[in-house]
Parts: sequence; structure tokens; C-alpha cells
Amino acid sequence: MEDSPEPYSCFVSITLSFFNTFNTEAALGLLAMAILLVLSALVSGSEIAFFSLKHSQLEDLREDSSRQALKIISLMEKPKRLLATILITNNVVNIAIIIISTFVTSIVFNFEQYYIFGFVVQVVVVTFLLLLFAEVLPKVYATQNALKFSMFISGTMLTFRRLFYPLSSLLVNTTSLIDKKLAAKKTGFSADELSHAIDMAHEEKGTEEDKQLLYGIVQFSNIYAREIMKSRMDVVAVDENTPFDELIHIIVEAGYSRIPVYKENFDNVIGILYIKDLLPHLNAEPDFKWVSLIRSCFFVPESKKINDLLKEFQEKKIHMAIVVDEYGGTSGIITLEDILEEIVGEINDEFDIEETIYSKVDNKNFVFEGRTLLKDFCKITGIDYAGFNEIKGEADTIAGLILEVKQELPYKGEKISFMGFDLIVDAVDNRRIKRIRVIMK
Repeated sequence: MEDSPEPYSCFVSITLSFFNTFNTEAALGLLAMAILLVLSALVSGSEIAFFSLKHSQLEDLREDSSRQALKIISLMEKPKRLLATILITNNVVNIAIIIISTFVTSIVFNFEQYYIFGFVVQVVVVTFLLLLFAEVLPKVYATQNALKFSMFISGTMLTFRRLFYPLSSLLVNTTSLIDKKLAAKKTGFSADELSHAIDMAHEEKGTEEDKQLLYGIVQFSNIYAREIMKSRMDVVAVDENTPFDELIHIIVEAGYSRIPVYKENFDNVIGILYIKDLLPHLNAEPDFKWVSLIRSCFFVPESKKINDLLKEFQEKKIHMAIVVDEYGGTSGIITLEDILEEIVGEINDEFDIEETIYSKVDNKNFVFEGRTLLKDFCKITGIDYAGFNEIKGEADTIAGLILEVKQELPYKGEKISFMGFDLIVDAVDNRRIKRIRVIMK
């Protein structure tokens, strides 16, 4: 028994119903589409190629006297106009491709009864061809061969720049106006945004030292003198009536190059003694009036930002300032080295004696001196300093943080928990928290 030809005939009938005819107009349309697709690919690739050129490559091109090099330099001298030309050309070509594709498909196919199939052919297929052959592939190639691609397309882009000059001028002028409006309202990136960007960049590539250096630069303008100063409890200073032989003993034991000098008490600092000024008088009599050698001192408030203080240090050519509180009392001292260490990290010379402010038991247990600055504490433990803003008040040390939270002097062994770690008072005297254990949870 023979198979029925009806299913085959039905299939042939449906298939033939999709097609109208393929004539000369359709062939010319397909040829025009192919040419425009190539042109679109070249224009899309040129955007990546031109703007991927390195500074060294542009310098070499400026020294090159060839026609292609001159064309590239001519285009890159006005990058906004070049970008406008590329965008306008690319859009015009892509629109032309879409219009011609619609014309060709209307000739070749019959979509009167098959609207979904018509949508797939006219939209999905054409869009796929544009994305693959006119966007993705040329841009990938141009990224790897920026100079070669720029040399090839430079003449064509100059032609399009002349052709679309009125439109590109309108686009450039409009964007320039918008840029000016936005620039007037722009406030810049916040320190937190930049810090987040550094974290993201560090995850991709970079060492911990690079990360800390960038952090220091970002946060530099937000640090106050009181946050990094050496408190008055830790400052070596001398009374103006100190005998000369006793002064020499204090200087040798301290090992500093500059020492504050006060009258009666440390709240009344009268000057700074530079140790180098004493060198010619080392063999002087015990009653030598060394006070005549002191130099005037520079006073700054606790609220002074260290970026402004650094400029004043440079202008006045000094290395030390006396930090005073709102009542005029001496809070401590701050040096040029203290400021620079906020950017580059700890600075030690051959005469420095390394001072241990903490010991690390393991990755989750530390022992800190109570006078350790909160900023140093955060650097060592990796805790975010911004997390202390709401609770630290005026405190700048770990001991000060505990006093701010407790509002009283804690007893030995007392524990305070917050931000994912415990602070345990390890040693305390009548007026001061001396040592603190830190347990990271």
C-alpha cells in the first residue's frame, strides 16, 4: 500500500506560502545590507581603537610624518567631536540596515498569515547580526589591535567628520552645556565611596601595602590633629629652670631632636629646644643659661585638619607644633613625621627605638596599650574606623573609647562588647586605663 502524499504536499504548500519571490531588488538589498554591516563594524571598532591608544603611542604618532599618523592626530585633537561623529555614523548606518532588511524581507517572505515568524526574522535575526558582526567582533579585534585599526579607519572617519559636521557640532555643543551644568552641581566622591572603590580594586590586583597607602591618601583630609598627636602624658618636656647637667641627662635618655620647654607647668609651653643648638655648648659650665637657645613654638588647635597643618609646616619650615585644647591648655604635640605616617605608614630611622603598643597572641586575640590611638588600632585589627563615629565622642584612644562608653573608670577585668569584638580591661590604676585585651569574635 503506497504512503499518502498529503502530509508532504501540505508541508510543501506551507513552506512555499512563506516565500514570495527573490528578484533583483532583493539581491541588491542584501548586497547593500552586507556593505552597511561591514561599515557598521568598522565604525564600531574605531570607537574602541581610537580611545584605546596609549599616551606613548600618540607621542610616537606626533613624531611620525606619515599621512596616516597625521590623520589620527587630527582626529584625536578633538576627541568629543570624534566620538560624536562615530555615534552619529553608527546610528545612521544601523538604521539604514534595519530599513533595508525590512524592505528585503517584505519582498522575499510573506508574513501576512505568520506574524510571529515575521517578528523573529525582522527583529531577532537582524538584531543578532548587528550585535555579533557590527558590535562584539569588531570591538574585540580593535581592543587587541588599536593602532593598526586606527591607521586603517582614520581616513574614513575624517570623511564622516566632514559629512556629519553640522550634526556633530550640535551634539558637542549640547553635551558641553550639560557638562557645565553638572560640573556646577558636582560635589565629587566621598571618602567612603573612594574607600569602597579601593577595596574593589584591591580584590582584583594589588598588595596590602598599596591598599593602605591609598587609604591613607583618601582619608588624609578627614583626620584631625587630636587623632594622631602624642598626648601630654607621653611627651618629654623640660622646665625652663632645669639645670644644664640634668637637661643633658634627659636629652640623652629621651633620644629626641626637639623638646618642648615650659614655665611652671606643661600648660604654659614657652618654646622648643632644638638639640642641635646645644652641640656647641656641650662643655659649658653647669650654670649655662640654655633657655636662651629655645626657639618659638607653633600652636595649633585640636580640631586642626592635618592636610592644612602639613601646608603650614611646609610654609613655616618647622617640624613640630604644640596642640592646645579649647581652654588653651596643652593637649600634646604633633610632628611632621606623625602626619606623613598617616600616608606612608610607620617611619623609623636608625636612632628610633621601636615602641610596642600591642602584642598579638593569635589572629583573634590582641593586647593593646590603653593609649593606643583608635586609628592605629583599626589599622592593626582591620576594623572599619567609621564604625566608631557614633560612639567614640571626643575619644581618640582605646582607653578614651572605653571611658566614653562607660562614663566612669572601669575595674580590672570589666568587659565591653560591640562591633564584633570584646574589650577587656587588663590593667588600670586610679586614674588611667593602662592595658586592654581585645578578642575578635
